[in-house]
Amino acid sequence: MQSARTRAFARVIGPWLVIVPGIIAVRAPDMGTLASSFFENPLIVWFAGALLLFGGLLIIAFHQYWSSAAAIVISLFGWFLALRGAVLLAGPQLIERGAAVSMRVLPLIQAGFGAAVLVGIWLTYVGWIAKPASSPAKNNP
Repeated sequence: MQSARTRAFARVIGPWLVIVPGIIAVRAPDMGTLASSFFENPLIVWFAGALLLFGGLLIIAFHQYWSSAAAIVISLFGWFLALRGAVLLAGPQLIERGAAVSMRVLPLIQAGFGAAVLVGIWLTYVGWIAKPASSPAKNNP
């Protein structure tokens, strides 16, 4: 059950980590303008924080497994989303300042999002391509 759940989460999170951070890495020079526009509307910021918190809590609720590398990455991703969503709700200025500062070190930001893409490729492999771990044989009387 645990392995099946990890594979299911990897099937969703893996491609998401390939697509979204990949686009951010490519469009990094434009992201400063996008981020400043995002923070101009407090309702959008609050809603995004609420969605991040919800998504993180879903992962936390349904995937608290720490038995394999993929399971650990997925569980940590849930905690990261939940914490980021809570900070965006409670202190959006912290995220806004962080985004503004990050625009000064674009190559570092691109490398970080590039690393997220590599994790996404690996999770996509785990979820869609890798053979599931075989379960131990059950004793049938």
